[in-house]
Amino acid sequence: MSEFELGPIGLVLDVAAEGAHIEQAAEAERLGYTTLWAAGGQLALLEPLVELVRATKKAAVAPAILSLDVHGLADVTGLYDRLDDDEAHRLVAGLGGPQQAARPLAALREFLDGLDAADPPVPAGRRLIAALGPRKLEIARDRAAGAITLLVTPGYTEWARGVLGPDATLVVNQMVVLDTDVERARGLVRAPLGFLLNVGGYAMNMRRMGFDDDDITGVSDNVVDAVAIIGDADTIAAGVRAHLAAGADHVALSVLSDGNQPGAMEVARAVVAADPALLG
Repeated sequence: MSEFELGPIGLVLDVAAEGAHIEQAAEAERLGYTTLWAAGGQLALLEPLVELVRATKKAAVAPAILSLDVHGLADVTGLYDRLDDDEAHRLVAGLGGPQQAARPLAALREFLDGLDAADPPVPAGRRLIAALGPRKLEIARDRAAGAITLLVTPGYTEWARGVLGPDATLVVNQMVVLDTDVERARGLVRAPLGFLLNVGGYAMNMRRMGFDDDDITGVSDNVVDAVAIIGDADTIAAGVRAHLAAGADHVALSVLSDGNQPGAMEVARAVVAADPALLG
């Protein structure tokens, strides 16, 4: 069903007011990254997605993710209207939620109905859905090109592939820290992880993956090490390959740094140097 090719590995870029993401997108494409992601929490406005498409020549561009609690149907369809045909062909709609709806799954299906009925439509083959549980994965399989997952292990990736079947696209949004000081890196991961484990179905999915309530509420080392890749570039490359071997089609590197670790572009360069074949 997919109308796009993501390639094995992509890079999540921070959207910066001074426009650094535009230069970073162009460099990442030169390095060989075939898909660039914009961090969804920074997309109060959708202009950066247009900027990323126009800063690149061939790379697919996607949000990770557009919250349907924030962006309505007109926002998504209007985004495609702003692009010419060649540009729109490279834009993938990564959709999440809506979490605040009384019946989230019904609201998601209604939103997808709206995309189908739009003029022109945003077809199923051009959209991905953030999904963790089986019912959401089934919607991603049946109403989209596939699913985007976050905070998952390779074991979960194998299970999700079984739910999605062989044809749907499976993307893993993977937190990484390029740092051999494991304790320092774990501390960095705990802040966003502690927040996310109080949102939506992330805690439920942790239980699905075998973690207990103490692990989840305490954001234990076991949890951190399971869902974030910490270490040198070879370690990050090996973690990406573990998800690909388990059934992922694409792994998006979401780089964490507090200034003591390399940022997104430094990690992008280091991983390519460590394992050039990851670029496909």
